[in-house]
Amino acid sequence: MDQIQRDFVDRLADLGIVLSEPAQQLEQFEAYYRLLVEWNEKMNLTGITERSAVYEKHFYDSLTLASVTDLRDTASMADIGSGAGFPSLPVKIAFPHLKITIVDALAKRIRFLEEVVSSVGLANVVCLHGRAEEVSRKSEHRDRYDLVTARAVARLAALNELCLPFVRTGGTFVAMKGSDITEELEESLYSVKQLNGTIRDTVQLQLPEEGSARHLIVIAKTGSTPKAYPRKPGLPLKQPLVIGSGKTGSS
Repeated sequence: MDQIQRDFVDRLADLGIVLSEPAQQLEQFEAYYRLLVEWNEKMNLTGITERSAVYEKHFYDSLTLASVTDLRDTASMADIGSGAGFPSLPVKIAFPHLKITIVDALAKRIRFLEEVVSSVGLANVVCLHGRAEEVSRKSEHRDRYDLVTARAVARLAALNELCLPFVRTGGTFVAMKGSDITEELEESLYSVKQLNGTIRDTVQLQLPEEGSARHLIVIAKTGSTPKAYPRKPGLPLKQPLVIGSGKTGSS
């Protein structure tokens, strides 16, 4: 274990995370890092490739989910618009019991994620190529997941329509955001209500070394998804559900 890994383990402990098989799990994180850098030379996965920065800004940042939800008591998780696999794959490595579904609209990103899952040796991870608006209409995914996440995908008013349809009643959607969320939090209140959710908490964090602010917006699902949602692909991003939008259920 080198210094970067020691710092990483110490920071996870501050989140209440203790790796169950540290030697194996740290090797999985390291293998993930190597694949990320290798594939990043062929396709645009991340602008962050320096090793210590990946461990902090991607791996640790993903695992801050543990500060707002008990991942040990979570059985299933869907990650919408996962990109290079954040937060779902670091969460899977740290909590191997989880059943993970990753949804991304870009086929080449799905190929990368499948390579990571296979090479790193992760079981019970499904990588789906598709639009969230279409996947969440399927019975095996609609109103099914204990936890749904999205990290730096879109503004919250749009994210609610993309993500809440995946969450089971009584489950949780956590939107992982950057520093300034006041305006988009306010504009999201209408879509939260339309999609049978309620904002339970908003937690601000700081990255321990780099120091930038992060926000975790925790939304509880209070009822099944209304049939009108999500609307057809593209509409949630182009015309988010906000007061006065006039798009409250158009298809």
